[in-house]
Amino acid sequence: MFGKPSTPRTNVLWVLVILVSAFSLKAAERHTLVLNGRSTEVPVIYVSGHPYVGLEALANALNGSISSSGAIVALSLPASSPNQASSTIAPPAVEHTQSQPAGPAADQGFSREFLNAGIEQMSTLREWHTALQTAIQNGIPLSAGLLQPYRAQATTNLRFASVAATTTADHNAYQLLNNVYRNMGKLSDKYVNMRANLTFIAPDALQNDDLNQRIIKCGHFLGAMAASGQFSDDGSCH
Repeated sequence: MFGKPSTPRTNVLWVLVILVSAFSLKAAERHTLVLNGRSTEVPVIYVSGHPYVGLEALANALNGSISSSGAIVALSLPASSPNQASSTIAPPAVEHTQSQPAGPAADQGFSREFLNAGIEQMSTLREWHTALQTAIQNGIPLSAGLLQPYRAQATTNLRFASVAATTTADHNAYQLLNNVYRNMGKLSDKYVNMRANLTFIAPDALQNDDLNQRIIKCGHFLGAMAASGQFSDDGSCH
């Protein structure tokens, strides 16, 4: 009437079920993320001893946004401050003229601060270019939002390089960094517009693009120039 009596085997199975449930609950135990000393609503889950957070919750905590296209998920963060998200990206307002700084620094090579900022900018431009190339080669639909995080970071880093420039070599090299930044923007806009107009983009389109080849050549040149510590010029960066 009340069912069959339990057997030792049945008892063992119930114990296993209870243990598995207990471990699962422990693995899904939520923690709270603290950013720069500020508690957030971002939940943290530990799985096998490693912390994981939800990308959407993290983006909300940082006043950012998430966009996705195909196999790429882009997290966009404010370029200036946590309370001011970046929108339309334009070239930096600070422009350097050809005027020479006064004093002994005018005859020196690159300053350490500018060299560090320049290398960081070159790295960001390379990541931007790689993202564009990957999307084209794999047929991922291009959009301005997909490349926005790279463009925003390149804009910010270019401003840092502008502020760090103190010597004659710094100011001259900044102009080349600014040129390749603008060319990278033109290259991205070209293929984003092609996608918006439903124009076919071949997977190897960049290989036959003159502007793309100039950007690659300029990148190699800037790397060699940074290693030398002295300014030089190359037509690919203009």
